[in-house]
Amino acid sequence: MEEKMRNTVKQKLITLVQLLFVLIFIVFEEIIWEGIAKPFYTWVHSLKALEKIEAWLQKVNATAILVIFVLMLVFVELLGIYAGVLFVSGKLLLGITIYASKIPIAAFTFWMFRVTEEKLMQFGWFRWIYEKTMIAIDWLKSLEIYQNTMKRLKKTKEHFRVFKRKYFSQDSPFIAKMKKLYSGIKQVLKR
Repeated sequence: MEEKMRNTVKQKLITLVQLLFVLIFIVFEEIIWEGIAKPFYTWVHSLKALEKIEAWLQKVNATAILVIFVLMLVFVELLGIYAGVLFVSGKLLLGITIYASKIPIAAFTFWMFRVTEEKLMQFGWFRWIYEKTMIAIDWLKSLEIYQNTMKRLKKTKEHFRVFKRKYFSQDSPFIAKMKKLYSGIKQVLKR
């Protein structure tokens, strides 16, 4: 009986840890990456000025690329940790500002990775870390708890879209009423 209870507690702890990892991953992937960083990355990637930097990076040797990339990655991660410390210590506005300032640097770092990926993968230890990270992400995405959470998130997003279309589209009755109310108040105030 005691063994069964221990296994149940162990299973619940494993599920809790998995849920924690899934939620952290979803926050970073869905909210921060998809919502903020990816559009910024796309914008950075479209800049013509980066063509010169890309051409320069192609000429630089792999070791220099690695040093530049690792320094940028460490700097971005340290900014994120510092922002987290500020959040926890109650300095929310400063934490948000610092976290927001890391987004353009992170987008540039991701762009640099994509441009120099072939050179970076020449280093066995770097390739090994990258492959293990991708395996961990694939494992996380294969978890039932991740898939169920993503299904719920998609449903929630769809509810928000429906709500937004219903109440905040240009031709919604709600907006028409608000405009009419605003016009009425404006007329009263003009008198």
